[in-house]
Amino acid sequence: MTKKSKGPKGLVAAAMSGGVDSSVAAALLKEEGFDVIGITMNLFSLPKEVCLSEDLRSCCGWKAQEDASRVAKILGIPHYIVDFRREFEESVIADFCREYGLGRTPNPCIRCNQFIKFGLLLDRAKRLGADFVATGHYARTAFDTGSNRWLLKKALDAAKDQSYFLYPLTQDELSGTLFPLGGWTKTEIRRLAARYELPVARKPESQEICFIPDQDYPRFLKERVPEVFRPGPIVDLGGKTIGEHNGIVHFTVGQRRGMGIAAPHPLYVIEVDAERNTIVAGKNEDLYASRLEASDVNWISIEKLEEPKAIRAKIRSTQAESRAKIVPQDSKTVLVEFEKLQRAVTPGQAVVFYDDDTVVGGGIIVRALD
Repeated sequence: MTKKSKGPKGLVAAAMSGGVDSSVAAALLKEEGFDVIGITMNLFSLPKEVCLSEDLRSCCGWKAQEDASRVAKILGIPHYIVDFRREFEESVIADFCREYGLGRTPNPCIRCNQFIKFGLLLDRAKRLGADFVATGHYARTAFDTGSNRWLLKKALDAAKDQSYFLYPLTQDELSGTLFPLGGWTKTEIRRLAARYELPVARKPESQEICFIPDQDYPRFLKERVPEVFRPGPIVDLGGKTIGEHNGIVHFTVGQRRGMGIAAPHPLYVIEVDAERNTIVAGKNEDLYASRLEASDVNWISIEKLEEPKAIRAKIRSTQAESRAKIVPQDSKTVLVEFEKLQRAVTPGQAVVFYDDDTVVGGGIIVRALD
């Protein structure tokens, strides 16, 4: 691929997944005066019969590449496909399998953002002479002259905000990234797609786990890590065996169904103990915790945490934020102390910290406390 001459606002490599959001993002950038090239990442291979299904909601695969190519042709921009299948397998899919085998519940979308979209793709774009990478995420960036730091902010459309999934971004990555949809609502984006006469204007939303189209996690995991499907005990909080499971990967904290145990009250998964190959079950009230430990913390609005700080935190993307205090343990580990008890704090998931509409940082939940 040869480098293009830059437009009045610079050259942007727009990540195009074949969906309505990334397609409109590319169209908006071109309309704003950027010179745009479209790049679609080949992350894994789906069977052609799956890709052709009208019900497919994966943002990857052959059909996604075809849709992105059609949009690029309509917009009059070059379109390229980059092969990141090996890297995606190593950084995202292998990690997904490993984490479930360790009794944790990973978030592969965050890993993909961290290592693929804003790691590999940004590096590839810079090598091609691009000034920026752009994606269809609903989020915003801003530069704070007081702290001399790039900030990650929520999208104006609270219902579509995706800042939770972007907390691992570094200062270098934020400085080279554009989020054209941050100031728009999803309804407005659909209308823009129709105005631009894009064939994906009515395309349904992609699903959360793109590489498992049928969302059958156990089937997917059994094909890759069959060794973690060992039967083991289900115990109560006192350690008494009350049942048997057929593999810890079938369970996550807070889950109610699937234990097959008759009890006088509903049973929920309180803990997945991979070391003992054991599921700990209890009542709904046993799921609540006031504190958690998080590791691999990335700071955005601050350089580091030197003393306790009041923030708002969320322990899953769909949950409302709660008042909390973050207490430093070391450079990459914090304790999060909540004002109100939190239900189903799940190891492997992300906890993200906010100050109003600005992301302070975030990390991976290690364990619930209390």
